[in-house]
Amino acid sequence: MKLQHTLALTLPMLSSWAVGADLAVKFEIPQLNVAEYHRPYVAMWLERADQSVAANLSVLYDVKKKDNGGTKWVKDLRTWWRKAGRDVELPMDGVSGATRSAGEQTISFGPARTGIDKLPAGDYKLVIEAARESGGRELVRVPFTLPLKGKQTFSARGKEELGAVSLQITP
Repeated sequence: MKLQHTLALTLPMLSSWAVGADLAVKFEIPQLNVAEYHRPYVAMWLERADQSVAANLSVLYDVKKKDNGGTKWVKDLRTWWRKAGRDVELPMDGVSGATRSAGEQTISFGPARTGIDKLPAGDYKLVIEAARESGGRELVRVPFTLPLKGKQTFSARGKEELGAVSLQITP
């Protein structure tokens, strides 16, 4: 069964903890001193306590490659691919985007995009995975708990393909 890119199919429909919430994900892509540097492909998603995917936030890859050829390497985002990627059609409207250069990056998501305002109270994780051609692969999980009491920031750190990762949620 192919999953649709709409979050309404993958998210619980009832929750009373929030009217809306904005997410801002700040992540660092380190500049690596290697002979052949390629920008990493990056996937971000929200994960429930049972490690199922609550929402696909972003999949950054070579979206402009001829004949959708950039999707060939998306499978290198192994964890995302096994959990959600093989069941979606790329590019996903509003989720797929271009790879990012080395440095600090920030991507913001509104409640309509994440569905976070519809998630029931409980433990969740922001998961960010990076994979680079002729390079490594890394996964960073940033745990958080809903409901929130005001604006909160959560953070974690990668070791090679990702640097500092922070998640700011504003209810």
